[in-house]
Amino acid sequence: MTSIYENMRDRLVNGHFKPEQRLKATELGDELGCSASAMRETLFRLSTVGLVDFQEQRGFRLPASSLQLQQELTQMRILLECEGACLSIRFGDLGWEARLTAAHHKLRHIESRVEEGTTDRQTLILWTQAELEFHQTLLEACGSSLLLSLHEMVYQQFRQQLITTDRMFVFVPENIDQHQGIIDAALARDEALVCNRITAHLSRSLVDANTAPLTVSLEARRQALGMSSSR
Repeated sequence: MTSIYENMRDRLVNGHFKPEQRLKATELGDELGCSASAMRETLFRLSTVGLVDFQEQRGFRLPASSLQLQQELTQMRILLECEGACLSIRFGDLGWEARLTAAHHKLRHIESRVEEGTTDRQTLILWTQAELEFHQTLLEACGSSLLLSLHEMVYQQFRQQLITTDRMFVFVPENIDQHQGIIDAALARDEALVCNRITAHLSRSLVDANTAPLTVSLEARRQALGMSSSR
């Protein structure tokens, strides 16, 4: 059974509310079958991960649409996913490869249905969950719980900012090819290629493509590791 927190999170990320819309705990609690105090606690929790704004005297509101925030979230996703994917390639085993393949198959199936014209709100929620699962699985063998938790928080804020574009599904044909390219590079254990493909996949969401983050080259990493191990 979906929790109140998960239900509200999905609504916040998938365009149920308008940017800067006031979120009234009493009304939302009635709608979801919980008390106003339980809903306030849920909204506070969601404010700690950036999906709700809270101000004294003003209460809870959906964050405003912001091109600057979109830019920063996109940059952060590129950094986290390149780092996490490279570490997963290094440390991931056959089980990780199998889970990644399964997550990609699920996402590919949903995106193929979207391509056929299924674009209702429930499909949007299913797609958001499946895309997050694919990107999380890509990173899950990185060995850093901090990186994974930060990535999930950034991803949810990212989706919230891009919901207007997301709900139109104009990106799906390109997404299908790009997700295939990412998994092919990951399974080939090619760190440089997976970074290039992740960056290409996410860069369309940069407001200023000239400010894409520069990741440390793999050769520089190897040199740094060699220097530290020789000390």
